[in-house]
Amino acid sequence: MSTARGARARAREEVTAAIKDEARRQLAAEGAAKLSLRAVARELGMVSSALYRYFPSRDDLLTALIIDAYDSVGEAAEQADAALLKKAAKASGTSRAANKAAALAPVRRWIAVSEAVRAWALAHPHEYALIFGSPVPGYTAPLTTVPAASRVGLLFFSIVRDAHQGQGLAEPPLPEELRPEAERLAADLAPDLPPAVVAALVAAWAQLFGLIGFELFGQFNRVVEDRAAFFTHAATQLAHGVGLVPPRA
Repeated sequence: MSTARGARARAREEVTAAIKDEARRQLAAEGAAKLSLRAVARELGMVSSALYRYFPSRDDLLTALIIDAYDSVGEAAEQADAALLKKAAKASGTSRAANKAAALAPVRRWIAVSEAVRAWALAHPHEYALIFGSPVPGYTAPLTTVPAASRVGLLFFSIVRDAHQGQGLAEPPLPEELRPEAERLAADLAPDLPPAVVAALVAAWAQLFGLIGFELFGQFNRVVEDRAAFFTHAATQLAHGVGLVPPRA
């Protein structure tokens, strides 16, 4: 790449970042439904036609913000899990520590990831609302958002899979009337896991984000006071509900 082309690429990246930053400020002030490319351009001192070269429509800008938010919370969750695994491997002090670490403490991994997601949400409430709040009128997320949106869920599946292949799972009960749906879910999402576990995982995923949403959007006001302790306890119960067993003493 020539020096001129490199400079143009950097300039485009800087302008793109500035547009996203201003859009996030508008999200915080007005909400996603009122996001306006013209308003973003005005605040940045740009003409609208110039901004359209970066984001052809409001939906394109929303999609970029949604992908960034999903990637950000996914990265926070993955870093929390990696840090716990690294600590476990270092503490074991054996040559096979890296292979054993994943199955060392699945409940602790589940809780660490859950708490990382909650911490991210509390630090980025407007971005959390964008991806887990009310749908934006007139907007349909494209398939390009799926890889980023899947990161946290795939990490939970990975934790359960490691436990299944390691110390084992306490398979949750599965009503017969739910078995066909559980088997369909397992075939689609994780054929290597028992259908009862997959069904419980999907339910736990929804409940976890519901807990965070209740805290973030005020439903716990004048109800739950020690919200950190309450969340950790609830996340632990969800871990047990998907079949993760407490670490052996």
